[in-house]
Amino acid sequence: MEKKIKTDLLVIGAGSGGLSVASAAVQMGADVVLLEGQKMGGDCLNFGCVPSKALLSAAKAAQAFRGGDAFGVKSQDPQVNYQAVLSHVADIISKIEPHDSQERFEALGVKVIREFGRFISDREVEAGSYRIKARRIVIATGSSAFIPPIDGLQMVPFLTNETLFELQSTPSHLIILGGGPIGVEMAQAHRRLGIKVTLLEALKILPREDPELVSVLETKLREEGVEIRQETKVTKVSKSAVGVEIQLSDGEKIEGSHLLVAAGRRSNMDNLNLEAAGITQSKTGIEVNASLKTKNARVYAIGDVIGDLQFTNVAAYHAGIVLRSSLLGMPSGVKTGHIPYVIFTEPELAQVGLTEEVARNKYGDKLAISRFSYNENDRAIAERSTEGIIKILVYHSRVVGVSIVGRQAGELVNFWALVIANGAKLSKIAQMVAAYPTLGEINKRVVGNYYAPRLFESAGVKKLVRFIQKWAP
Repeated sequence: MEKKIKTDLLVIGAGSGGLSVASAAVQMGADVVLLEGQKMGGDCLNFGCVPSKALLSAAKAAQAFRGGDAFGVKSQDPQVNYQAVLSHVADIISKIEPHDSQERFEALGVKVIREFGRFISDREVEAGSYRIKARRIVIATGSSAFIPPIDGLQMVPFLTNETLFELQSTPSHLIILGGGPIGVEMAQAHRRLGIKVTLLEALKILPREDPELVSVLETKLREEGVEIRQETKVTKVSKSAVGVEIQLSDGEKIEGSHLLVAAGRRSNMDNLNLEAAGITQSKTGIEVNASLKTKNARVYAIGDVIGDLQFTNVAAYHAGIVLRSSLLGMPSGVKTGHIPYVIFTEPELAQVGLTEEVARNKYGDKLAISRFSYNENDRAIAERSTEGIIKILVYHSRVVGVSIVGRQAGELVNFWALVIANGAKLSKIAQMVAAYPTLGEINKRVVGNYYAPRLFESAGVKKLVRFIQKWAP
């Protein structure tokens, strides 16, 4: 029997964005219904950010065994139990799971329905035996692994981020298809865990990032034994006695025990019946305006499903915009220049604002660039982690982009996200005093490098100093 529900706000999808909207909305006094047909917590908790970072932490622990000689500690090959590593991953998920659980959200007052949602009109959604009519609807269905149309791929067993952490056997040779963030993170993690890894990328690895910084990371990956094949297209995939065989465009064949497909993401919107609600979509995701409203003004879309920056922190940021608009009636629009993201390899690669190429195209000769190397930072030297560089892009004394590769780049970039979000001038940052010895000094020193030629190479400054020294009492 069909059950009819009326609500203030209907949220479709219990990933990071949907949960943020539902939690805040119900605590602000709205009547909220939340739909989730799979796991609470979505991709981030179950298949993405959390398990991948847990795996990377295990890989980092293994790598520490290999790097002791330089510190006077005997290096040795670690004894890795891959199934125990995956148990560690599962344990981390279980520790975070209660925060995203159905029980917690029901305790907050959210009505949670464990069904997929499908539009049947401009403000009604069908979910199992429920028919829900809502004043406002938020689509937060996320994304999933894109499976490229490669000959034979669908005929062989392959992994995605949704199945990788459930492996029952240890790979002997993992072939990774795709050199984006997921591909490079999993390549380094598995190599450090003692598994042979071949990374295949049709273009260049991390093609959206600053090439100067990517080269630092690429060098590290190769030094650790990751075989990287760039500008290499896969033409056919087939089964082999070992596991899978990959045929490349140059005729070469590579055999591996397991294949991980990490060739990008696709928005989860196929089963929403968007046409019934008057919502339009492109090849990459649901179309929205600056306020994250779809063509149907009652319906918002946030996070990965709109196909832009597909990061968890972006979905949380989108949630805040929707809450201000839908519950408080406040005008609010999306800006992306202050949103940081991190690729959690070692060294980490972090970005906020524009990259150098984009900034040069936008600002031309008026763009100023300042760099500072990790090998000039005392803390990095003490920890023997000197591979890295920070690059800040400045236009009219304000930072428009920062690229960092190096140890704790993800921590350092948060500072610059604050700077850009508030439009702070470099002169304000120059007044900061950083603790010594810390990696945080890198942020201060790169600003110093920006001002150094303006102070030490300025004829006017030198003339002023000489005048003061001559006439001052």
